Amino acid sequence: MTGDSLGTALRALRETSGLTGDVVARRASMSAGKLSKIENGKVRPTVQDVDLVLSALGVSQAVKDEFLNTARAEATEAMAWRLLRRMGPWKHQNTIKAIEAGTRTLRLFQGQLVPGLLQTPEYASAVFSVPPVLPAETRARTVAARIERQETLHDPERTFRFLICEHVLRWRVPPPIVLALQLDRIVSLSRLPNVSIGVLPLDPPMPDFPMTCFSLHDDRIVIAETFHSEITTRDPKDVQTYVDTFERFAAAAVYGDEMRALLVSMRDHFLREQESS
Repeated sequence: MTGDSLGTALRALRETSGLTGDVVARRASMSAGKLSKIENGKVRPTVQDVDLVLSALGVSQAVKDEFLNTARAEATEAMAWRLLRRMGPWKHQNTIKAIEAGTRTLRLFQGQLVPGLLQTPEYASAVFSVPPVLPAETRARTVAARIERQETLHDPERTFRFLICEHVLRWRVPPPIVLALQLDRIVSLSRLPNVSIGVLPLDPPMPDFPMTCFSLHDDRIVIAETFHSEITTRDPKDVQTYVDTFERFAAAAVYGDEMRALLVSMRDHFLREQESS
C-alpha cells in the first residue's frame, strides 16, 4: 500500500465515521493540517500516526489490527532525530503522550538517561541543553510538554514498570544538586502503588548489555532509541524479544527499600559534593 492509498483509506474511514478532520486530529494529538496532508497523500504517516488516527476514529481492535497489518509495508520503521527536531520536539512529546494514554502497562528500560516520566524540570532542561542545543524557547516548550506527560503516573488504572541502570543515575549531565533532587524525585515516585522502579546495580553480574533504551506499550508496540533515530516495531516476534530482555534485566534489579537506600546514598554523595564546591 502506498502513502497515497493509505491516506485515502484513512480518509474513507473518517468519513464513514461521520467525524470531522478537526475532531479526529484533536483526538490524535496532531494538527488538522497534518491530518489533511496524510489523507491527501502529501505526507506519509508513521506507524504511530496510523495507530493514533485509528484510535481517534474508535474502530475496534480487530479492525485496527487488520488495517495496520494491511497498511504497513514493513513492521519496523525509523524516524530520524533530525526530522523530529525539525517538526518541533515538543510536538513529539505530545505524540508520545497520546501513545501512553492508550497503554495500560508501560515497561521502560533505560541505560542512557533518567526516564522522561520520572525527570524533574531541571534534569529535563539539562538533557535538552546537550548538543545539538535547543533554542531557549523550544527547550522550555519541550520540557513543559515532557512534565505534562507525567500526570499519567497518577492514574490508578495504569501500571508502570521502570528499569534504570545505576550508571545512568551517576552520569554528570546536570550539576550535582540537580542530580540530588532528581534522585529524591525517583524515591518519591517509587512509593506510588502503580509504579515499580528497579535499579540495576553496578556490582552484580548482568544478564545482557544495555544496548539501547526502549519502551514496551502493553504487548503491542516497542519504541527503541538509537543515536540517530527512534525505531518503532509491532512485529510480535520483535515485541517478544524485548519482553524477554526486559524480564531478564528485571530479575537482576533491586527494588523497594533496597533501591531507595542505594539512591539516598548517591543523593547524599551529590549533596556533599555540592556543599564542598
